[in-house]
Amino acid sequence: MSDRRFSVVICVYTEDRWDDILAAVASVRNQSLQALETLLVVDHNPALLDRLTREYRETAVTAGAAVHVLANAGPRGLSSGRNTGIAASKGEFVAFLDDDAVAEKDWLRWFADGYDDPRVMAVGGRTAPDWESGRRPDWFPEEFDWVVGATYRGLPPGRVRVRNVLGGNASFRRTAFDASGGFATGIGRDGDKRPLGCEETELCIRLGKALPGAVLLIDDRAVIHHKVPAARERFAYFRTRTYAEGLSKALVARSVGAGKGLESERRYTTRVLPAGVLRGLRDAALGRPGGAGRAGAILTGVAAAAGGYAIGTARARRGAVSFSSGPIVPLPETGPEAAAPAPAPASAPGSETR
Repeated sequence: MSDRRFSVVICVYTEDRWDDILAAVASVRNQSLQALETLLVVDHNPALLDRLTREYRETAVTAGAAVHVLANAGPRGLSSGRNTGIAASKGEFVAFLDDDAVAEKDWLRWFADGYDDPRVMAVGGRTAPDWESGRRPDWFPEEFDWVVGATYRGLPPGRVRVRNVLGGNASFRRTAFDASGGFATGIGRDGDKRPLGCEETELCIRLGKALPGAVLLIDDRAVIHHKVPAARERFAYFRTRTYAEGLSKALVARSVGAGKGLESERRYTTRVLPAGVLRGLRDAALGRPGGAGRAGAILTGVAAAAGGYAIGTARARRGAVSFSSGPIVPLPETGPEAAAPAPAPASAPGSETR
């Protein structure tokens, strides 16, 4: 396990998160299993690119502490940034960490432990929300912690096999991308636009089709702490994010089919969420704070996601939205700081490349 080499990719886009970025990098450099390299991919922000390059110029050449700063070579957005990082990576495994998260000391060690089985193509971890206000809002249901990029109630504990890992706390064998291609552009986050997602879901389902024997795991010992800013603790963001998830799920279903694209969601909506509503109503009856609010938030989240899915499906059928995926093109030998060529696009079913 100790000889497994990880490249860690952190995608960044704004100087507003400067302190968070430095903390994320520091948490990687402090791992009990040392990373081969940290790749900071800057999303079309020349000022941030220059500032980070100067910040890590000396540490980039320090033995055992490689930090490389490079520009997103594809279209603006998280998926393209991740693809650029994959193209630049030199490790046998590629891990992804959000720019506003910090990893616990044994994060990479638990990832590495999961790859003892050669069939394992991806290992994800547990993401704990770090509320800026210092506490979870009373009305915010744990079943919807995915709204703020955290592990949600309903996922089984321990090390378990899953359909997909969650992109901000995940790792893959480098060969997984050779088999399936990279993250699809046009599905996930794009700077400050609507908070879309599901790019990792689409990739993992595509990976399972390319390698039918592939195993994907989540190990809840691989922990990161993800910052939740005050703006995301508000109900307005909750409603917007759940609606956007519906839009994204429609694209995923269009790409890989509703059977696989909604497989986990069916269990979630028919078992986990009804139990959450009943729990909230019970808490309300017992006079516990936020019980009715949590029940109402779950119902609102379901309605918003369903509405987004219906609208997203209609748009996809009209060809009004598009996304693409393709192979990862390796970087030239000039080093990670060189611009990476964008992955060659290949149309997903029912989509148009852009």
